[in-house]
Amino acid sequence: MTATADWDAAQLIEAFKALGNPARLQIMQWLKDPEEHFGEYEPIADRRSVGVCVTHIQAKAGLAQSTVSSYMSTLERAGLVRATRVGKWTHYRRDEERLAQLARTIGTAL
Repeated sequence: MTATADWDAAQLIEAFKALGNPARLQIMQWLKDPEEHFGEYEPIADRRSVGVCVTHIQAKAGLAQSTVSSYMSTLERAGLVRATRVGKWTHYRRDEERLAQLARTIGTAL
């Protein structure tokens, strides 16, 4: 999918499924303002440009590491977050461009 392309039906379904889980939706809301929601954790890398360490997401969510990893993989496959490795840690941030495309597609297709 190109950076300017609209989402097709399969991609929309995948995004809706990913956001249909309350914990994943909450994580997306937290990632919208990482400084506010993860400020209590010492950052390993810049939260705005690199993202939030998965261990911090796991700690805040209070879920098992395997559950959070699965949730983040689902959000990444749906095109809603981007993953970046920093050393041995994976960091996640929202893909704001893709989220804006999703909002536009919803606004025009539904």
